[in-house]
Amino acid sequence: MHEKPTILLPVRILEGESLPEGTGKLLSNVRVLLLGYHVVPEQTAPGQMQMQFEDRAQDRLAELESALESAGATVETRLVFTHEGQKTIDRMIYEHGCLAVLVPDMVRDLDDVLVPIRGTVGVDRLVRVVTGLFADTDASITLFHVAEPDETDEDARTLLDGVADRLTDVGIDEERIRLTIRRGDGALDSITEAAESADAIVMGETDPSIATFVFGMPAEKVADRFVGPVFIVQRERPDGIERD
Repeated sequence: MHEKPTILLPVRILEGESLPEGTGKLLSNVRVLLLGYHVVPEQTAPGQMQMQFEDRAQDRLAELESALESAGATVETRLVFTHEGQKTIDRMIYEHGCLAVLVPDMVRDLDDVLVPIRGTVGVDRLVRVVTGLFADTDASITLFHVAEPDETDEDARTLLDGVADRLTDVGIDEERIRLTIRRGDGALDSITEAAESADAIVMGETDPSIATFVFGMPAEKVADRFVGPVFIVQRERPDGIERD
């Protein structure tokens, strides 16, 4: 039995955001930290805004929680009124040990999951997320690597073989795993082109800035150009970053 990873699902709770169809089913095998948050204008105290809108926000949060739980997800909720939404999201990632953040979008039938691989850094966390989400499904897992100009085909294959071995070790049938190596195009264009035939993406956070984990580069660009859910696997908590 594989360990359930914790996935952060942030929702702007007072701005009419809803969960796209199929989100509950997609998250049915994991733990979900459902974060309802509202960014308060600088001139307004968060506590004042919370007193005014907390009941409305809690009601909406409860609706979303119920929808996820009815699909089988294990859900924990947090409601935050804050001046700095991104810092709040970052803090939740570290406080609750979230392995990935979901950028939700329409969920089609889960036939193929695209997993771009850059290198060996973060592979443990990537494997845990892919396993938690998809081990109990029939979805094919496409391990995708854009080779560097000085990288040999053998090195690229060795990289993907290593990740494939990790996935089979935790119970994913090797027949479900496909390996794809591409050269020539830029990484972002290659990933988004490959994503056209995928139903979901699981990719590592590649920007060195923690603050841009989902709204930054390049993961956010992929999410913008891909019609489907994108899971962004988080880096390890860096030294020197303290919880608020």
